[in-house]
Amino acid sequence: MNAKTLSLLNNISGSISIVGSMNADYTVTTKRLPKPGETIAGGPLRILPGGKSGNQAAAAARIGAKVKMFGAVGSDKNADFLLAKLDDAGVDTSCVQHTDGASGTTVITVDGNGENTIVYSAGSNATVSTDYIENQKDVLLKSSVLGLCLESPIEAVTATARMCHDAGIKVLLNDSPFTDKLPEELIKYSDILLVNEHEMAQLLNIAEPKNGDWLGMDWNYIAQTMHDFGFKQAVVTLGGDGAMVLDEDRTYHVDAAKIDAVDTTGCGDSFMGTLLAGLASGFSLSDSASLASYVAAYAATGYGAQASYGNVDQIRDFFSTSNK
Repeated sequence: MNAKTLSLLNNISGSISIVGSMNADYTVTTKRLPKPGETIAGGPLRILPGGKSGNQAAAAARIGAKVKMFGAVGSDKNADFLLAKLDDAGVDTSCVQHTDGASGTTVITVDGNGENTIVYSAGSNATVSTDYIENQKDVLLKSSVLGLCLESPIEAVTATARMCHDAGIKVLLNDSPFTDKLPEELIKYSDILLVNEHEMAQLLNIAEPKNGDWLGMDWNYIAQTMHDFGFKQAVVTLGGDGAMVLDEDRTYHVDAAKIDAVDTTGCGDSFMGTLLAGLASGFSLSDSASLASYVAAYAATGYGAQASYGNVDQIRDFFSTSNK
């Protein structure tokens, strides 16, 4: 346990805007993931609150950040369910719009090792428009950090990045669901990129290590390639190997917190939410990533996404106890 890193939880402050998705996660656990065309038995169906952006908002709010959520829910029962769960986490949902039709949904299968497969249906998330973003301008610009992912229409995502970047607000982009065709304008107006190791390799056209030794790669070269691509700052998550922080011409390795994972659903979003909270609190990118490794690891010890996120006391107590 890194007590210095965990002590950062005592100093979370600042305001965050998150624009993006909210989904109802239909989740089933199985002993193993099915092969193509195969039917296997699963456990009871659970409906849990999710959506990458909703998850990120909940994770940041639970550890004390002031978070405003922007996006859309539908006219179904899932809409009330999703907003109530975000409200419970401490997220301000007053700017979320309501549209006719279904809210966003995902269908998730989790195996006995905590690995998962996810199928996403956009629903109301697809209705987030540039007009909606423009109408929320005054509220959006009151935050110090903006979080974006790609479960909303790319035009709205790009318009939000441009608006906030031009106002001096730091923009953190999570290239997920992953695309290697990021619009040039979105790259220009995003300050920090968050990707995993496989996404990084594909985005920068860098060969993956044949032996799986990501830590042994030339990260100074990767940082320069990332800089040439358009990002002076980036965080590359490495699963059990932690993360690499690329900050201008410097690189830092962040260790992974060691836990027994039961479900990794939403852990990446928890990492993103904590990065946002750290940056909004004035922490360095490397300190924010170090804290995020603990918060995301805690999330892997419970089932679901938002349902597994802890508050400051829960996270601190868990690692204090597990370190004995």
